[in-house]
Amino acid sequence: MRQDALPTDLVVMDGPEVVRTLARMAHQIVERPNRVGRLALVGIHTRGLPLAERLAGQIAELSGERPDLGALDIALVRRDAAAGTVSVPVVSHVHLDFPVDRREIVIVDDVIYTRRTVQAALEAVFADGRPSLVQLAVLIDRGHGELPIGPDYVGRELVTAREEHVRVRLAELDGVDEVLLTRAS
Repeated sequence: MRQDALPTDLVVMDGPEVVRTLARMAHQIVERPNRVGRLALVGIHTRGLPLAERLAGQIAELSGERPDLGALDIALVRRDAAAGTVSVPVVSHVHLDFPVDRREIVIVDDVIYTRRTVQAALEAVFADGRPSLVQLAVLIDRGHGELPIGPDYVGRELVTAREEHVRVRLAELDGVDEVLLTRAS
């Protein structure tokens, strides 16, 4: 067992599977007709951004044109919702060096859970302009959505319990590509 793995960690995607999954997702994104030239990917910091960069590279290989790339940094802020203390996603930084108007935007994240981070990302994109289309690409959909927001491109759906955790590790940040499910002990 790796030193940084917990005894309760289960590898649900290894490195080669992550690579194959991203290649499949890039093909699906490119398949939309008349998209090249209007497409921009927006990665949610931290791990959505390297995933968006990888997808942009694969899309460039497939289509001959690299999509624009942007980033959103969304932090969880703890709020006292009538003494119940809840975490609310708040956009802390937007980096979009391209016009959003009439663009096809694909927001990219590693894991989708309650959908509240995606809601904050959507609000940030629309605050910057009026895209013609906004879609969502996620490596892992772990269910438990609290909002009617669903990904358009999904690497893998995992059935999880609320007390379990999904940890995505990427070579750019962690030295290895893998997805771990940490089971409650």
